[in-house]
Amino acid sequence: MTSCIEAWYMDSYDEDQRKPHRLNPNQNVSLEQLRALGVFYWKLNADIYETDPELEQIRKDQGYSYMDIITIDKDLLPNYEDKLNMFFEEHLHVDNEIRYILDGKAYFDVRDKEDRWIRIAMSKGDLITLPAGIYHRFTLDESNYTKAMRLFVGEPVWKAYNRPADHFEIRQKYVASLQGS
Repeated sequence: MTSCIEAWYMDSYDEDQRKPHRLNPNQNVSLEQLRALGVFYWKLNADIYETDPELEQIRKDQGYSYMDIITIDKDLLPNYEDKLNMFFEEHLHVDNEIRYILDGKAYFDVRDKEDRWIRIAMSKGDLITLPAGIYHRFTLDESNYTKAMRLFVGEPVWKAYNRPADHFEIRQKYVASLQGS
């Protein structure tokens, strides 16, 4: 695992969600800080994703048995604006969220222990896992395009639970896991 990913604490401005939203001065977030939140990262060669032995090993090690590919582009994704707005609603899942950027750019925003937003910049070759129970959201950057592989353990579960969802056992378990770190 290499530390090629860039992450930072976000400002609170409501302008275009696709902008970087960095604080001034910028406050970077390290890979170690992300790991403490249960967020894990790999840098892979997206040009060979169909035959990449490193991706196959990760899938085997993590039990990622299901995979599909989504292209988020206004000309290719039906109901593009509605989907982008839905992805940007703060939510959690009862399973890990695993995304591998095959092309383009995007952002994942996650909450830290103090409920502050951290923006994670994703680009071609970045594979990320977000733990079940973490509040997060997703958006494109200003290029308005990404192609991503979605990975799951077993059958895919597409259900997102918008905040507040603190009553879910998986959320309580996630919060408890942060107490020791």
